[in-house]
Amino acid sequence: MSQEPTPAAAAAARDLIVVFRRLRARLRELPSGGLTPSQTSVLVRLHRDGASTTTALALAEGVRSQSMTATLNALDELGLIERAPDPEDGRRHIITLSASGRSRASADKQGRGEWLAREMDRRYSAGELATINAALALLGELADQ
Repeated sequence: MSQEPTPAAAAAARDLIVVFRRLRARLRELPSGGLTPSQTSVLVRLHRDGASTTTALALAEGVRSQSMTATLNALDELGLIERAPDPEDGRRHIITLSASGRSRASADKQGRGEWLAREMDRRYSAGELATINAALALLGELADQ
C-alpha cells in the first residue's frame, strides 16, 4: 500500500535530484590534468567500482561500446589502465586501473573534495554549514535504509 508523498516531500525530492545532478556536472567540469570529462568519469568509476569490462563500462556511462573503446584506448596510452583477458570469456578483457591510474584517480578525488570544501567555506556561514551537515545526516539515514 503505497501512500502518495506530500507536496513538500515531492518538491524536496525533485529539487534534490536537480541539485545533485548540477553539482555532479560542476565537479566533472573541474580540470583533471588534461583528461577529457569522459576519461575522468571512467577513471573515477574504475577507482570506485573496481574491475569491469568495456561493455559494462559503456552501459554504466550511457555510451556506445565503440565510444567506450576509444576512451579506454586513450587511458591505456596514458598508462592509466590495464587490460587482461577475461578467464571466463577469452574474447573480452577485464579493465583495471594501473598503479598510475589509481594514484591519478585518488588525487583527482581529493582535489574535487578540496575544491568543494573551499567553495562551501567561501559561500556559507558557520550556521549554514551546520544546516547543510544536519540535512546530509538525514539524507544519509535515508540512503542507508
